[in-house]
Amino acid sequence: MKDDSLLIPELADWNNGRGITLEAWTSGVGRFDHALGYSTIFWPSFIEYESCVFRTVPDREAYQQWMKSTGGDRTKVEAAMNHMHLIDLFTGSDYRPNRALLLRLGQIMKEAWSCKLARDFPTRRFETPFFSDVEEVTDIELTFFQCSESPSQSQGFASR
Repeated sequence: MKDDSLLIPELADWNNGRGITLEAWTSGVGRFDHALGYSTIFWPSFIEYESCVFRTVPDREAYQQWMKSTGGDRTKVEAAMNHMHLIDLFTGSDYRPNRALLLRLGQIMKEAWSCKLARDFPTRRFETPFFSDVEEVTDIELTFFQCSESPSQSQGFASR
């Protein structure tokens, strides 16, 4: 198991320099309302729309544009519309994470999304690529898409 506390240097300053665990730090500085907000990132309520699966309700116009530009390739549409640059998670924050922290966070998110997709759509197969072998930390991103069409697909919106 990785020691994620090494990714947060401020933990070593707690307890007069004796340090604190990641769990204790989270318990001391965390908030319930933030935890609920973070849950939407790690365990999204996936949306099914016209045989596609999205992490948020898709903009209909953007969806149609992506369908047109990809020649109706739902895999490409899902991959494009579901991608998330990890650096953009907290645009209002002054804190700038380093590469190691973003890589660990991305690995955790990939695992969580993969589990949730498998749970919500047990008859479908998904890929959850995590693009981490990039030069700039701003290019670290995560996405997901269906591997193949499934026989039982619905039309319109359905929340999972």
